[in-house]
Amino acid sequence: MPLLRSGPEGLELEGVRLSDIATRFGTPTYVYSLAAMSTAFEAYRAALGGRHASICYAVKANSNLGILSAFARLGAGFDIVSGGELERVIAAGGDPARTVFSGVGKRSDEMTLALDAGIRCFNVESAAELERLNEVAARACKIAPIALRVNPDVDPRTHPYISTGLRNNKFGVAFEEALGLYRHAASLDHVRIAGIACHIGSQLLDPAPIAEAASRLIELIDALSTEAGIQLEHIDIGGGLGIRYRDEAAPSPIEYLEPVLELFSERKEEILLEPGRSLIGNAGLLLTRIEYLKLGRDRNFAIVDAAMNDLARPALYDAWHDIVAVRPHTQEFRNYDVVGPVCESGDFLGRDRSLAIAQGDLLAILSAGAYGMTMSSNYNTRPRAAEVIISSGQAHLVRRREPIASLLALESGLPDS
Repeated sequence: MPLLRSGPEGLELEGVRLSDIATRFGTPTYVYSLAAMSTAFEAYRAALGGRHASICYAVKANSNLGILSAFARLGAGFDIVSGGELERVIAAGGDPARTVFSGVGKRSDEMTLALDAGIRCFNVESAAELERLNEVAARACKIAPIALRVNPDVDPRTHPYISTGLRNNKFGVAFEEALGLYRHAASLDHVRIAGIACHIGSQLLDPAPIAEAASRLIELIDALSTEAGIQLEHIDIGGGLGIRYRDEAAPSPIEYLEPVLELFSERKEEILLEPGRSLIGNAGLLLTRIEYLKLGRDRNFAIVDAAMNDLARPALYDAWHDIVAVRPHTQEFRNYDVVGPVCESGDFLGRDRSLAIAQGDLLAILSAGAYGMTMSSNYNTRPRAAEVIISSGQAHLVRRREPIASLLALESGLPDS
């Protein structure tokens, strides 16, 4: 993980001791590096090489207001999938006019909110959504800018739960139906065709699938121009670039984008990108403390105060996250399953990890910046973790740990009979 170093008193992130973070803010706590986020963002900017392009951070990867404000200051636009995420972008100082709205199930009230805010574009994912958006925009006396999210039926070669560009996925408009739907959109009074979009999946480690998808988009764009007289302003190729969790050979942004940019080299449309995981994933870790060590004949368990409600990816995808001791220890190395206190056998953060640890030690679960806090829950009435951003050697609390009272505040018992 970038900027994570071993110091005389244990692991440090940007020079701040993780043990000091735990003392000050408790555990479990998500800790993020602003310098790592900035480096990842600048790698995309450098890869684009001055092209007419926009980098729209995918809010679903991590929607903390501190993180959104950091990307806004770096010059990012945003990719959202709900009205709530739009509210977060606005609250963080992001520009709605540089925000695209994706997602298969946009509600009418969310469309109204986005129209009132003046977002850049709706990425429309079905004929039914197009009709609803036209009706909502008509009631608001507005024109909705749209792109159709086209499903290019390209295998992204990733986990099936995060594949989004195949024919049997719920996302997008079928490639063979897109031309007709664009023609229909051009006849509607309250939508304006602005672009075309696709997103084939997440944790992509090979540039070939996104290049194949881009080639199919160009085929459709040319047909729109020659057969329907429709000219597009932008081409949104989504996000999906993967990161190194264990031993993956993840390409850099320039390696990933080079074949796509070559395909687009003679085109005038603006290029939109929607990276999420690759901007924040390796910039964050989850800090947790060992409550108990439970040694057995067949398996050993390190029971920690973080759980599947804090980091769902291992239970959901059987995903791997490196787990390291924060301070060096003289204990002998043993293999442990690192598990939480949630009452589910699937509550694990890592299996069969070689660790030299003792009860009370701190562990850092690495590469946890993306799809960690945003997928967390209050299962077992567990308050969600605190969040801290390290910037220039200072630790900034950007989300307080939830008090139990806040979990109960929206509930009530039955009235007396």
